Amino acid sequence: MAFSRAAAADDDALLAAFALGDESASAAFLRRFQGRVYGLALSIIRDQAIAEDISQEVFVRAWRAAQSYDPRRGTVLTWLLTITRNAAIDAMRARRSIPAEDEILDHLLHATLDAAPATEDLALNRAEVQSALRFLQGISRPQARAVVLATLGGCTAAEISRLEDIPLGTAKTRIRDGLRRIRQHSEAAHD
Repeated sequence: MAFSRAAAADDDALLAAFALGDESASAAFLRRFQGRVYGLALSIIRDQAIAEDISQEVFVRAWRAAQSYDPRRGTVLTWLLTITRNAAIDAMRARRSIPAEDEILDHLLHATLDAAPATEDLALNRAEVQSALRFLQGISRPQARAVVLATLGGCTAAEISRLEDIPLGTAKTRIRDGLRRIRQHSEAAHD
């Protein structure tokens, strides 16, 4: 446990030096986190060139927002991966073309699981996400896609309506009913 606290303190100090523009700290910061940032971006966007652009954007955003980092809310890695996820979603929205393959569910859900650090505090959350993944595989593909696009993809019902080429009311119904079924499944699992 002492090692993880020391590593977190090192990451915090590295971020602080990165924010100040220290060249050696910036290089060390990039080396330490670039693989994970790029990996998450690639798993979400599924295009190497765009994932590289997203990775660069993430580090620019991190540099600009470094003063807002709060170690009480999570590790530097968690913070960076949140920025990465948001940047990837922004890129998906800008392109307005989310992959049509049914694999989108698995990729988004597994990317979310992989992005969450494996700490004791998040073990319950990871278990719930894994349970939701198993349940999503048991409902209709269109309903599961709508839920995942809304919750993990950050899409609005109107965006899902356009992406899936369905009426807005149908998109809203799929999201609402899917979330309701997941909640019922979760409550039943906890009883």
